This record gives sequence, C-alpha cells and structure tokens, in this order.
Amino acid sequence: MTLAEAPRVAIRDLDDAAFRERYGCDRFTATVLGNRFDYLVEHMSVRLLWGAFSPVLRDFYDLAATISGPPSRGYQVPAASNGIVLMAGTTIDAVRNTVEEWGADRLRPGDVLIANDPYRTGNHVNDLLFVRPVFHDGEIAAFVNLNAHQLDMGGTVPGGFSSAKANVYESGLVISPRLLVAGGEPVRETWSLIFDNVRMGAVLLPDMQTVCSSLELGERLLGESIERYGLAAVHGAIDYACDVAAEQMAAALARLPDGEWSGYERVDCDAAGEDEDYEVRVRIVKRGDRVEVDLSGTSRQARSSINATALDVKTTVGIALKFLFAPHGRFNSGLFRNVDIVLPEGTILSALPPDGAVFMYFEQNQVLLSALLRALEGAVGEAAIAGDRGSPNLHVASGLLPDGTPWVAPMQCGGEVGPFGANRFGDADTQAMSYQANGVAPEIEAVEKSSPVLVLRHEPVPDTAGPGTHRGGCAVLRDSLWLTDAQHSLNELRYKHVPGFGVQGGGEGATGGVWAFPPAEDGSPRDPGRGPGSYAAGTPLAGIVDPRTKAPSRDGEYVFPFPPGGCRTLANAVLRYLTNGAGGWGDPLERDPEKVKVDVRDGYVTIEGAARDYGVVVVGDPDRDPEGLAVDLETTRRLRERRRRQRG
Repeated sequence: MTLAEAPRVAIRDLDDAAFRERYGCDRFTATVLGNRFDYLVEHMSVRLLWGAFSPVLRDFYDLAATISGPPSRGYQVPAASNGIVLMAGTTIDAVRNTVEEWGADRLRPGDVLIANDPYRTGNHVNDLLFVRPVFHDGEIAAFVNLNAHQLDMGGTVPGGFSSAKANVYESGLVISPRLLVAGGEPVRETWSLIFDNVRMGAVLLPDMQTVCSSLELGERLLGESIERYGLAAVHGAIDYACDVAAEQMAAALARLPDGEWSGYERVDCDAAGEDEDYEVRVRIVKRGDRVEVDLSGTSRQARSSINATALDVKTTVGIALKFLFAPHGRFNSGLFRNVDIVLPEGTILSALPPDGAVFMYFEQNQVLLSALLRALEGAVGEAAIAGDRGSPNLHVASGLLPDGTPWVAPMQCGGEVGPFGANRFGDADTQAMSYQANGVAPEIEAVEKSSPVLVLRHEPVPDTAGPGTHRGGCAVLRDSLWLTDAQHSLNELRYKHVPGFGVQGGGEGATGGVWAFPPAEDGSPRDPGRGPGSYAAGTPLAGIVDPRTKAPSRDGEYVFPFPPGGCRTLANAVLRYLTNGAGGWGDPLERDPEKVKVDVRDGYVTIEGAARDYGVVVVGDPDRDPEGLAVDLETTRRLRERRRRQRG
C-alpha cells in the first residue's frame, strides 16, 4: 500500500504529536482559533449592520462575511457569518475566482477588490463582493470578505427586483474584478463607475464605506491572531476547521446505505409567458462516503431573469446535505469535499450570458432544495424534512413622494416571512424566513417609517398548514396599505404545483397568491377584511384562484403574475400577500389530540379543520372562550378508527 492509499486517521484519533504535525498547533489552539474565526466574521457583520443605511442590510441581514485562506492553501473557507447562507456559500468560490482573475501577485496591503458578475461570483448583481487581503511578512496570509447586497445597481427597475429582465444588459451594472481601494486610498474611477450607473447613491455611498471599515476590522482582528499564535497555527486552524466539516460529512454519508434516489420540482413560468414551465431534476447516487448529485434533465435556461448559476447550485446542494446529514458544526468549504455535482451548461440552474439573465436566483435555489429534500426522503426516513412555502415571496415597491422624492420599499411587504416545513423534532415555525435565507424579518415600525405604507395585518391563516403528527407552518397573510401611487415587482413562481409537501405520511400545505384591492370611489382607503369572503373585492395578481370568489383554490384558474407593463396601484390601495402553507411530518391521525386543541385555541386550526384533518373533535368556542376548549375523547377515538379503516 502506498502512502496515498493509506487510510487517513480520524482527527479525534490523532495523538498530540500527530495533531501538531498535521496542523501546526495543538488541539486547544486550533479550537480557540476556530472560535476566533467565528467571532471575527460576526464582528465584521455587526459593524456593517450597525452602520447600514439600506433597509436590505440593516433590517433584512442580506449579507455574509467569510474568511478565506491564501492562494497557496486553496482559498479554504473556515468560517461564515450567520447571514444569508446563499451568499456565504457562493463566496467560497467567488473569492477564488475574483482574486485569480485580478491576479494575487497584483494585490498590496490596504487593497479592496470587488466584483458582482453572477457568472463569476454567483448570486445577482446587487450582491457586491468585497475582498481584502491580509498580509504578513509581505505575503498574503488570508482574505477577509463581505458579500453585501446594495440597494440598487442600475438596470431597468429601481432596486433590481424583477423577473422580467430578458438579458444581462437589462439586469444592471456588471463589475468585473477591480480595485475599489488601493493601498488604503479610494480608486476614484471605480467609485465613479458605480455611482454613474446606480440610483440612490446617497444610501450606497455610506454603506460601501461601512463595508470597507468592516473589512479593516476583520483584517485587524485576523492580524492580531497571527501575531499572537503565529501564521502556522492560523493556517493550521483553517485546515482543521475545514477538515472537521469534511470528516463529519464523510462519516454521515458512510453511515447511509448505498443507493440512488431521484426527485424533481417545477417552476410555474418565466416572465416571458405562461406557455412554458420549468423542471429541476435531480438524481442522487451515494457510494461509500461520497455522493454525486446529477442535475441532467433540468430544463433549459429561462427567457427572463429567474435563472441561477453553478455557484448557487453548489451552495444549495451543500445546504441540503448539511440539513439532513451533518446539521451540527460550521458551514464551510470542507463540507463539499466528498460531494460531486453534475450540471450541464445552459439550464435554469446554470444559465449563460447574455440571454440567460440571472437575478431571481434564489427562486431556483428554493426549487432545487425542494427537489433534493423530496429525493432524499426515502434515504433518510424519519430524518426527512417537509417542504416549506417554496419561495422567498420577495416584493419590492417604488414610487414618488408628493414632493417628487423617489422611494423604494425592498423586501418588506410581501411574503418574505412565512412557514417552515415540519420535521421529526416537532411542529414547524410559521413566522420565519426561507430555509436558505437566515435573515431577520424587519419590524413593522421600521417598514412604516422608511416607506409610504401602513401594514394593516400580518397573521397566520387557519387550516393552511400541512397536517401531520407534527404540523407544518401556516400560510401568512399580510395586507399593506400604500399611501401613494406605487409600482410593484411580483416574483411569484410556485403556485401550480404544491411546494409545501408532507413527509412520512404528513399532509401538504395550502397554496396562496397575491391580490390588489383598489381604494374607494372617493379615493379613501378601504380595508378588505379577513376570511374566505374577503377576496371578492380584489384583483388577483398571482396564484390559482376561484374565478367567482377570487379566493385561493386548487381547482381554480392560474393567474400569470407578470402582466404587460407590470403592476401599478393607486394611492390608498391595499396589496395582499398570502404565502403557501408548509408540509407536515408524520401521520395526522397520530397527533396528540391536546396539541390539536391548542392549535384551535391559537388560531392555527379551526374546529372543522381539527375534525377533517386530524380526526379530533374539539368542543367549545375558540373566539369567546379559548381556554374553555376541550377534546371529546370518545368521539375522537371513534372518528380516528373509522378514518383508519377507510384507508384500508
């Protein structure tokens, strides 16, 4: 047996001398530095959050900070911040691509390198990557990085959030790798290039300056670690953190029986028309401690900007595998070491310029994650995770104030907050972001202060969650009253096929939609109210709805969400977002009747829904006497027995 063929000793089985030889430091130092890396990226993030003017950064946490090793050590990423995981994942390869194209030998102390081309860095053009080299003894020791969403990067619509952009020229300003700061001094032509092409420069300028300040903080903190522990120990700790993640994933895969599993998900349409839907197909092959994810058969790239890139795909594959196989520990570059991805060019997941426009990449990330979770249910059994609402449901509004000042309300008043799917550990959250967007829901007060809008209601809708032994999260309804004329960007792609699938016998969630309610004839605002009858006065903008009642209905008519000219509302109109419900886990007839009663009390389930979906008979009045509700145990027992017999 050659040295290369010799089995690698598990990290925990290394004696002290072998550990020091492999990692250049002892275990205690490696652990301290690993935690120091986490501390560093979180401090970079916090500095940006505290100083940010953009609500997307300040309120939505739309950023990711990472550390990368030097080129000589393969740009390994040992730590990522608790921001948007999609942005952290792409940064793993984006830093390498950006530095290699610019040239590592051209970098000097005090430089800041930037890029935002989705085909180079992943994500979309508003996600601007900032890279600062950290030097020690004249050599690059590491990089500190921030991937931070900018409020606007030009393009055809303010803020950029539109599924209708047909090519890269409409999408916004594309920045190839170049210096923003050289030797600590701003590169004037780069700043001018950006601010000659973007709206809302008064917000972008201080945000970008704060990013640069955050990178300086990261450089200082990492430099202090190098001075205290030595460069060899810091590099060894980077290797150690990544090796641990790789070893955890490999061990988890090795415990899983070899097999092959397939799954697919669909996208309703693109903005070019409803004549074509798109499929994401995945085939997973697991052998030993390795897994191959094959996306052959996925539909061609879309005709408008709902596409994603290979870097986004890699991130989502890593997220899915970590959710299911290695949920503990860090998300870093090591977890991909035992994963192979097969991805043909020119698909909706691997679009090519100029016509494969990329902006709403996160929609495809969600579709891919759903396909992976569906495919792996048979592999992981009880560890399966039910489908969430299937889309980030991002909404962006814009317009002019009475004095002519432009305003933008980004990702604040749509379906950004909604349900998770259930799992073996318990019921799912209703008030959450999407699975891959570890963001923060903005406060209603902050939304109303920064935009001409009043949030009338934000509440769960009963009987929309997938029933199960553990219940999925309910659909969330949000009504927003817009005080001025407004242009709305809708990006709703997951209503034709239920995304909130159940697992292990759990039921699926309900589907939602979007509606606009005009002001009264005298121009005054009009509250649409709540309940099934409240939809009749509205105009459906997205979803599958009953043509008579205009309420959501699986047997209704599909509403294409991208009308010519976009969606406009008059002052004092109300926009309603109803997310999809999420899936349940396990047999609903096995759910504890007392938990069903509590759900009725809390408004997640109606008395009728309790009997229909769970076979539980709840008596009492949940509105007038919620604490007086009770379960009729004998009638419940008989009802459940009859339901089980009907199943055969």
